[in-house]
Amino acid sequence: MSQQPGPIALVGSGEYLPVMQDIEADLISGRNPIYVQLPTAAAPEGDESLRRWIDLGAKQAERIGVTQVPVVVRDNNDANDPHQAELVKNAGLIYLSGGNPHFLADTLRDSLVWQAIHEAWQAGAALAGCSAGAMAIADHIPALRIHSPRETRGLGLLPHIRVLPHFDKMFGWIPDLAMRMLNVPDGVHVVGIDEETALVGGPFEWEVRGRQSVWLLQNGHREQFSAGEKIVMEATTIL
Repeated sequence: MSQQPGPIALVGSGEYLPVMQDIEADLISGRNPIYVQLPTAAAPEGDESLRRWIDLGAKQAERIGVTQVPVVVRDNNDANDPHQAELVKNAGLIYLSGGNPHFLADTLRDSLVWQAIHEAWQAGAALAGCSAGAMAIADHIPALRIHSPRETRGLGLLPHIRVLPHFDKMFGWIPDLAMRMLNVPDGVHVVGIDEETALVGGPFEWEVRGRQSVWLLQNGHREQFSAGEKIVMEATTIL
């Protein structure tokens, strides 16, 4: 396996669905055919929701032709279970699916499972996060009053990015209001990711994939990037 970090995918919506199959297949292509899936963000919704994500992930893994490995982390105890962390180690693609981003970050932060995820990514595994997963991979999760009225520390992998998923449904018509809701320091890029769309690459050079657009937001204005277009986020000083 490569000793360079793998690609990152920040996804607006659509994990494990046929519409996103090509993107997920490309992420794991040439890597160990082990598709590790963490439905942790859905744990507050109960076991039925966790099962739904596992079943969706199994179908996608079957379509792609790889082996699904669910890592069912419900709480901090699970996140620090060496057995759960061991399940991550041979991953070719690790996917954090949707739900509550604050719960996801608070559960995985500084845990054995997150350490295993980070080490696998550093060794070349691809890492994807959709909706809550995309928000949690970044440094801070905005206080959008959907799941929490407070800003939460993310997992810190992308300190220069803040993510607004489902952008076309939730924020696309009010970019200035979306920006006012965020406490964005200098050097941090706010990206809105439309549904069934992904920003792939990282940490500074990216490509838009999927059926819609990615938006860079700044000072009440937005710049649109469509599928196939590149985005370079300069490594500026983050205060």
